[in-house]
Order: sequence, then C-alpha cells, then structure tokens
Amino acid sequence: MKTMRWIAVGALALGVAFTSGCKRHSLKEVYYLVSNNVNLPYWQTAESGFNHAAAELGVTARVVGPETYDPQAELAELKSAVAAKPAGILISVSDVSVLQPEIDAAIAAGVPVITMDSDAMGSKRLFFIGTNNLEAGRLGGRRLIQRLGGHGNVVFFTISGQPNTEERLKGFKDVLDGHPDIHIADVVDIKGDARVAFDKAQEYLALKGAKKVDAFVCLEASSGKQVAEVVKRMNVTDRTVIAWDVDQGTLDAIKAGVIDSTVAQKPYTMGSYGLKALDAVFHNPPKTLDKDYGADPFSPYPYFVDTGTSLVDKDNVDQYLAAAAQAK
Repeated sequence: MKTMRWIAVGALALGVAFTSGCKRHSLKEVYYLVSNNVNLPYWQTAESGFNHAAAELGVTARVVGPETYDPQAELAELKSAVAAKPAGILISVSDVSVLQPEIDAAIAAGVPVITMDSDAMGSKRLFFIGTNNLEAGRLGGRRLIQRLGGHGNVVFFTISGQPNTEERLKGFKDVLDGHPDIHIADVVDIKGDARVAFDKAQEYLALKGAKKVDAFVCLEASSGKQVAEVVKRMNVTDRTVIAWDVDQGTLDAIKAGVIDSTVAQKPYTMGSYGLKALDAVFHNPPKTLDKDYGADPFSPYPYFVDTGTSLVDKDNVDQYLAAAAQAK
C-alpha cells in the first residue's frame, strides 16, 4: 500500500513570484519527499513544512511513501520518484542496506538526493538534514538517570537497523556506561508495529522483585503512547516512561503525568529546509553530483545540518500543546 500527496501551487505561486520579482521557479519543477511511514503525525508535520516551502517558491511538491514501516515499499517509491526525473529528492532512510543502492543510482542519474531524519552515511547523498540523534539519546539518557536515581532496570523499544534509532540507543548507552546500577533488561525491536510495545509493556509490568522494570524508553514516535496506555490501564504510578517526538497523544500523556518526558525533534523544519536546499542545488548544480562531498574540504555543501532537539516535560508541555493547537 502507498499514499501520494501532492501540492501544485497556482495563484499563490504567481503571487510569490510577482512580489519577489523572481521568475526562476516553475510548477514544472517537482520535488519529492520519500517518507518511511506517511500515516504517522511526525511525517504529516514534515509534509506540512515541505509543502509550505513549495508554496513559497512556486514549485510542485509530492510526498510519497508506505503507510506502515516497510523498507521494501519505500524502495519502490524511491525508484518511482527517480524514474520521474524530478528536480530533487528528500528521503528518510528506513534501512540503509535496502535503500542505499537506489540513492546512489539516483545521484548517478543526475537527481539530487538529500537525506532527512534518518541518514545513509555511506551513500552518495549530498548531505543530511535532521537531528543529532547521538546527542538526542544522551539528552534522554541524562533524564533517565535523574528519574531513576542512578539504579533500576530499563526496557527500550526501537526499530532495529534504522540509522536514527541505532544512534539514539547508542547515545543512551554512552550515558548509562557510567552508571553500572542501571541495567538494560531488554531492547525490543517493534519492527514498526506499535502493538508490539503494548504487548511487551504488559509483560514487563507484571514482573516483580529483582526483575521489576523501572523505566521504559521509546526511541521512535509510535510506541510511547502504547506504553503509556498500558501503564494507565494497569494503574501503575511508580514507573518512568520516556517517549520520542511530540504528537498530540504523547503531549496529552505528559500533561496527565503518565509519560515523564519526550525528546522533541523538528520535522517541519526538516521538510521546509530540505525542499529549499534541493531547490538551491537544482538551480545552482555542482559540476558533478557523483562525488564524495563529505570528504571534500572545499565542498559547497555541509555534511550535516542539525535542526535541534529539546526535552519536553510537565514544566514546558503547555507551550508545545499551544503550538500544536495553532498548527491545526
């Protein structure tokens, strides 16, 4: 299954071109955002930023991707996008081993590719826009240590093989290395299915004594709400839940005190900046795309654009809830 969303800006595009005096853009310029799960609120926010940037420039934006976590389906979407010979492609990499060959093929075919949210460092993509996931993991790790008081058992929920979640987990482990009394009881691969987190949370909340799980850490956006729902149903009040991203359900659970905190990213910024970066490459292309710009000290491109992170808890959740309400 797949979903395609597109926006072709007509009168608004003409208005922008008229007021700016810039006539270099055209609706014939098509930019793709290839998502790894278009149904998640996180990706709908990224789509909003991508489309808004298209409206500003007067170009066409198309958002494609599978409706569930499915690297092979994402690969099929990427291949279709490359075959359309667009002005550029922005992609979140669900599985490097699956997607890297086609990213390299796109570059070889003259289609600019920039990664966002989840990178493919060994590919020929021009650069990465997104979160410093290693530091984001460390940020969450420091919160975890604070909440546990330096001791306890922790279960992580993740998607194995996805570069961003792997880096987040490493960031947590970096911080926990200095606290031997905090033990990682399990790292659960939910394989993109949040119901796995729900079921596993039930199992772990039933453990007692030395096996009691004191904290749950969710390294992607969908599992936090599921774990919070289990905690709420079982009327448990002495466990820490740390989530990822700021969709409405997660923010509501923080407000209610069920989720302790979440690590907030900026998907809107990634989408908006990503389209504008692709536009800049399209209108001012390098002599060759097929080059290792990461190893070039005179590269015209950055290696990594950090869009930033923050920790959301009860102290500042109202600010995020207000921003979410304004965005609707």
